[in-house]
Amino acid sequence: MRIESLARFPLAQLPTPLEELKALSRELGGPELLIKRDDQTGLALGGNKTRKLEFLVGQALEQGADTLVTAGAAQSNHCRQTAAAAAKAGLHCELLLNGPKPELPNGNVLLDELLGARIHWIQPSERAAKLREFPDQLRQEGRKPYVIPVGGSNGVGAVGYVLAMIELVEQLDRIHRRVDHIVFASSSGGTQAGMVLGAKVTAFTGNLHGVSIDKGDRDGATYERELTDIANEAAQYLGFDAQFTARDFNVAYSYLGGGYGMVSDLEREAIRLLGSREGIVLDPVYTGRAMGALLDLVRRKTFRTDETVLFWHTGGAPALFAYAKDLI
Repeated sequence: MRIESLARFPLAQLPTPLEELKALSRELGGPELLIKRDDQTGLALGGNKTRKLEFLVGQALEQGADTLVTAGAAQSNHCRQTAAAAAKAGLHCELLLNGPKPELPNGNVLLDELLGARIHWIQPSERAAKLREFPDQLRQEGRKPYVIPVGGSNGVGAVGYVLAMIELVEQLDRIHRRVDHIVFASSSGGTQAGMVLGAKVTAFTGNLHGVSIDKGDRDGATYERELTDIANEAAQYLGFDAQFTARDFNVAYSYLGGGYGMVSDLEREAIRLLGSREGIVLDPVYTGRAMGALLDLVRRKTFRTDETVLFWHTGGAPALFAYAKDLI
């Protein structure tokens, strides 16, 4: 396996903390709960995309690019971290964001602007075509763009979460702890694909539970094929002999609520409970929903009381400020 020889640009403060959720564990009366703090990766208020961007930006620099191009929702955490990564690497950044330009930039949009990105507001239906066409326009202007897929989720980006699993297993070994289940938000797929590959690399025996953030049951088979493709691409990029199928991915599709970015009581309770019991901030779109799912799974006694469950915090707190009305 050739991790050390891959192009990589340092961006993250690693390893991220591994903490106990003692107060929450006591209150729920279920399994012991831990949390992996990838909200503390350090780049522009942190988040999981920083790990992916180390390898994506590394490849961009290796190819001689001068501009990063990517796309996402208006409050995209990925786009915010891409803008920060571009600034740190001395690159231009072009962001294609969904929807109309807001009158007052807030949350991640404010940070995108402060980080020096140029924002292009587009309709969601146009995104795939724009992401294909816009780099050609930049090339005609003499620029050298490197296109990062939505969420940084391809084989190159997923390598970041192979290393994250190696990091976690090393942390657990040092403190002589075992984790039986990991629960985390799953959306564009790179985090889950990388973790499943990382579990294979490290011989991690716990169960990985992705909580779907933006796909319902009808999308399940399609999404699991996407996860399979990303994991196999990452394994090939790493030179690791593994082949995955859709059966290797466990995704919970029953917590979609009103849809992507629609805050319900599930997210509101999770955000307030973790904040008031542990002093840890979740976001309303991803980690609030994933933690809400974990709370429900514990209350439904999905996990045994003698097991240990780890919640992987993937970040996103800047979006809280744009959702203030939905959280009050």
